[in-house]
Amino acid sequence: MWWKNAVVYQIYPRSFCDSNGDGMGDLNGITSKLDYLKNLGVDVLWLSPVYQSPGDDNGYDISDYRAINPEFGTMEDFDRMLSEAHSRGIRIVMDLVVNHTSDEHAWFCESTASRDNPRRDYYIWRDADKDGNPPNRWWSAFGGSAWEWHEKTGQYYLHLFSRKQPDLNWDNPRLRDEIFDMMAWWCEKGIDGFRMDVISMISKPDGLPDGRELPGGFTEPDCCNGPHLHSYLREMNERVLSRYSLMTVGECPGAGIEEAVLFTNPARKELNMVFQFEHVSGSRKASARYDKWDRPAMSMPELREVLSRWQYGLEKRGWNSLFLNNHDQPRCVSRFGNDAPRYRTLSAKMLATCLHFMKGTPYIYQGEELGMTNACMTDISQYRDIESLQTYDFLTKQEGLSEETVMGYLQAVGRDNARTPMQWDDSPNAGFTSGHPWIDVNPNYTEINAASQIDDQNSVFFYYQELIRLRHTLPVMVDGRYELLLPDNDQIYSYMRAGNGTEKILVFCNFTKDPAPLPMEISEAFGCGASRLIGNYPDLPQGKMRPYEALAIYIGMKGNDDEIQNEQKNR
Repeated sequence: MWWKNAVVYQIYPRSFCDSNGDGMGDLNGITSKLDYLKNLGVDVLWLSPVYQSPGDDNGYDISDYRAINPEFGTMEDFDRMLSEAHSRGIRIVMDLVVNHTSDEHAWFCESTASRDNPRRDYYIWRDADKDGNPPNRWWSAFGGSAWEWHEKTGQYYLHLFSRKQPDLNWDNPRLRDEIFDMMAWWCEKGIDGFRMDVISMISKPDGLPDGRELPGGFTEPDCCNGPHLHSYLREMNERVLSRYSLMTVGECPGAGIEEAVLFTNPARKELNMVFQFEHVSGSRKASARYDKWDRPAMSMPELREVLSRWQYGLEKRGWNSLFLNNHDQPRCVSRFGNDAPRYRTLSAKMLATCLHFMKGTPYIYQGEELGMTNACMTDISQYRDIESLQTYDFLTKQEGLSEETVMGYLQAVGRDNARTPMQWDDSPNAGFTSGHPWIDVNPNYTEINAASQIDDQNSVFFYYQELIRLRHTLPVMVDGRYELLLPDNDQIYSYMRAGNGTEKILVFCNFTKDPAPLPMEISEAFGCGASRLIGNYPDLPQGKMRPYEALAIYIGMKGNDDEIQNEQKNR
């Protein structure tokens, strides 16, 4: 279970580093930055899709699972990157997108040839209803009906996302054979695992019934955790995953704690961990007509309740994935912290402290280790994300919302906030490309960039290095149980990680810009011989915790562990 001790770094390839000046990040760009990633200390790189794709959804519409998108390079470039990463002790996890393909995939092209084509049943086709309308009123995640009419064969096909992303029919055993064969092909190549895109949606509900009512006359597809999902995952594990030493994480929208236990309990032989989205889906205490778009972020007490519930719920039954942002989420310092210049660095370090000391495998999204912020693009022409563009059209044209209101939604939670180029230095285009970038660089790159932080011991980058080093050094960060402290405090999120015997870590994070009364637990801990493990201020708090202050305290140091003793003395 090597993945329990690992820290994962997600790379969005088109925005990471461009090696040839075409404005698009690529595999050779990733290879050129492996020493940077080794210096940061991460163990695993998760690559968003680099397969052949027409790019309707930035690579999540795959037309050939065994080919590299020429925008990113060649298979030889991939093999070189894989080898260079392994030589540095860094593992590679691939993004596996098998709920759907591109409509340009050979399987779908054959499926559309005729109703009796051998691959027709690789996808989900249905007749129109008695009035000539789609089979049901399901809403596509990117807007409009989830059904597309195919004139030649006279049926609708299902696409829960873009119309260019037809859903695969996992009930077909021949399709599963082909998917498992493809997965084994990548494993034989030497990759170290899979992040599985919307894997909880591969088994559709019997009868495809309409779901919860949505605006515009649509209903929400109830396609998560379908009737055969777990049997398909156990079959995948038996035929592929169990044959290799892999890390597997399933993106599982709709998964609650009990579902996550089914996915991740080792005895069930399905997956190692899942991504669940309760904590990044906005406050459930506020009403919202347009779901994530007009739903405010969680307050700290609500976030604390959700994260703690998952920590307790998976204790000894499963394993948590720890993240606050990724390629589908806004930047965490803008959403949960404070990206004003005065507080950005402090709050970025505070959020990192809160997350990395929890039980589970931490994920860092590219640029998070620099405190990169939302882009706040002011014109719809700057956006590239299909979800944002289609949502803008729907809300302005069909729902009648003002452009100002909708732009506010996109600026707050749009996916392009996470997809602006990595900010390497203060040269033109942030050192990302010598050409014209595929999406605008965040204008604050001259202040926020890797070159200015790598050698700065007060930087966000250096702080992440320290957190990663502590996780590699202190077993209690990996194995210790989680216990919530100060459950009624409105400003401070505090918890304890407790190992066997007397070993403990106490974590205190002020989520506000206002000073907070100093918890007596801090004074009591130091009175019992505790030592400061890490914090985002240079000294200990006196009387109050300062704005966005984070502090981790270590109790019960093992006397025979010289490395841990040295870590303590250096603080």
